[in-house]
Amino acid sequence: MRAALLAQIVQGSLLDFESVQLESKHAAANPAVRFAQRDESALVFGQSPPPETECRAFPGSDDWPSDSDWRSFNQTLGGALLKPLPPAAACYVGPNYDAAKCRFLVTNATNNHFYLDDPVTVLTQWPQGNTCPPALNATGTCTQGGFPVYVVNATSVKHVQLAVNFARNNNIRLIIKNTGHDFGGRSAGAGSLSIWTHHLKEFQFLQRYTKGNYSGMAAHFGSGLETWELFNYMYQYGNLTIAAAGVLTVGGNGGWFASGGHGNVASFYGLGADQALEIHVVTADGRFLVASAEENEDLFFALRGGGGSTYGVVTSIVVKVYPPINLVRTSLSIACRPPADTNTRALFAPVNSGTFYVNDTALFWKALGVYFRFKRTIVDGRGTDWEYLYPLTASPVPANGTLVPVNGTIPGNGTVPGNSSSIGTLGFTYRVGITFPNRTVDQVATLLAPLYASFAAVPGLGHITLRRADIQSTPYSGPASVTSLTALPASPLSATRYRSRLFPRANWATDPIFESTMAAIRSAVEDGRYIFHGLSIGPTAAIAGYPGRTAAVNPAWREAVLHAILITSQPAGLTAQAARDEEARIQAYMRVWRAVSPGAGAYMNEADPGEPDWQQAFYGANYPRLLAIKRRRDPWGVFWAQTTVGSDAWEVRTLDGYPRSQNGRLCRVSQVGKTTPAAGAAA
Repeated sequence: MRAALLAQIVQGSLLDFESVQLESKHAAANPAVRFAQRDESALVFGQSPPPETECRAFPGSDDWPSDSDWRSFNQTLGGALLKPLPPAAACYVGPNYDAAKCRFLVTNATNNHFYLDDPVTVLTQWPQGNTCPPALNATGTCTQGGFPVYVVNATSVKHVQLAVNFARNNNIRLIIKNTGHDFGGRSAGAGSLSIWTHHLKEFQFLQRYTKGNYSGMAAHFGSGLETWELFNYMYQYGNLTIAAAGVLTVGGNGGWFASGGHGNVASFYGLGADQALEIHVVTADGRFLVASAEENEDLFFALRGGGGSTYGVVTSIVVKVYPPINLVRTSLSIACRPPADTNTRALFAPVNSGTFYVNDTALFWKALGVYFRFKRTIVDGRGTDWEYLYPLTASPVPANGTLVPVNGTIPGNGTVPGNSSSIGTLGFTYRVGITFPNRTVDQVATLLAPLYASFAAVPGLGHITLRRADIQSTPYSGPASVTSLTALPASPLSATRYRSRLFPRANWATDPIFESTMAAIRSAVEDGRYIFHGLSIGPTAAIAGYPGRTAAVNPAWREAVLHAILITSQPAGLTAQAARDEEARIQAYMRVWRAVSPGAGAYMNEADPGEPDWQQAFYGANYPRLLAIKRRRDPWGVFWAQTTVGSDAWEVRTLDGYPRSQNGRLCRVSQVGKTTPAAGAAA
């Protein structure tokens, strides 16, 4: 079987769905979908100049296309236009009520592929406005909220081109959605037209590929391919290695790739964006282009880490392929022992039997300090880790629209709030998985030996040891790694909000700086009661290689040792004021993180859309160059999502008042004159 597959390998240029494109003669016959025309003096929308309206067209506004216009557009798409309701509309009294479907949504939809295959669902619910959550016996009404009004189910480049042209020519907000993994509201937008790239799944293995200074194996695949599908292709073609996301239902490119993209081999081969050799994209003028180190070099730079939903709609990428490798893995679990009563000890039920307990809080944090100090050795050894740290409290932050003050106040002035005794902290659980690509078990045991010697040197931590049997080696893409991938993995809905920081190696340079870093993390977990999620990753410029080292990836990644995240929940029912209060509260802790890592940044895919000075935090020194590319390639502002390059020219005027919600009309921050390539006012 495999020999037959290899015999079919050819050096390709387009995937099959990319060969179906919008022809100029057909576009010219329909003003609604004409390509944008450029000349030295003006930019025009089809036959008319760019609109100077304050806001994008919105259902009910005078400039919103008529039903007849939408029907005509659907005809040009060959029936690919959808007008889907929120899935949970089935739970609400009215014409769409369906008790059986509602029961499925509540009890089983998160156990299968349902939400990933839904054209509007974004797995993180709060940006949509939580206007239609699934619930048995739901009360109130269900509205579209921040979900798009129409969706183009794109199965060809032509579909993407038609959607871009129709949105631009009709002044409609345009969004792009792939699998729905989105923590920052970039795949949602009220009153919008959505391009759904989920079904662009073709894959092609290129055994011999040459581009620029690269010559070797490559793979060409569509934007809709999910990571679990990508791993199956790797196995099918001989246990090959492609840098991929760690979460199996994330898209193989798209938003993951567009802002960097980390995974288990990021310290070994670089980020996802570092792998690209060629990118196929539909730009804001509706044209289909190929970007590489040899053509459309500005786009090739920007699309590799410069943010998604900004410069165009990526339909496919060509990436590096490496020979088969193995992953050597081990884990460590530490818990602070709570009082010896059954009620509090039950909180430790999720921690496995291999957990090492310590008897008091101070000793627990000493243990974490030993491990966190070792993180630089892990990334210098081209490994990664993946960790969660949970505070266990007697009075967790409730989800009923109120917040529990810390020491009587909700901090907002950048000071570190009180102490854990005032909020009833009972203990902590910490678990980390450590991964080293292409090592032997013996090599990893030797590499980790100094870590466990450091534990032994601290009184009370000598029982934290490593057994050789706890170090396991598995193929990166071989049978052991794909056993669970034959069935479609699930992705549940969530109310998660992330705030994050890329701590650079400078934070490990001296004892005082490192201790300040640990104190900042401890305060957020122990006093703030936030869940901590961290990933040790070192995708340096040297590891990125050619052509990755010249990508627009946030420069903070190149110096990073720890991608640190605070996780909170913004559930349905939380009032807008409570959401604002919580944002102010957590920013007090984040200011401490920024203070101990001056000049560093954050990973946009897993960060706060309310990040202060996001231009620097998400893009660093690359921002001015990226803004110039945005203005040149999209002077109309066709592509917009919050915290993307140039997005500060527009704002969402929310209906619900939630910070960073996409449940509202997209409008200019201030009225501006005619857009020109030089002014870039709508960029």
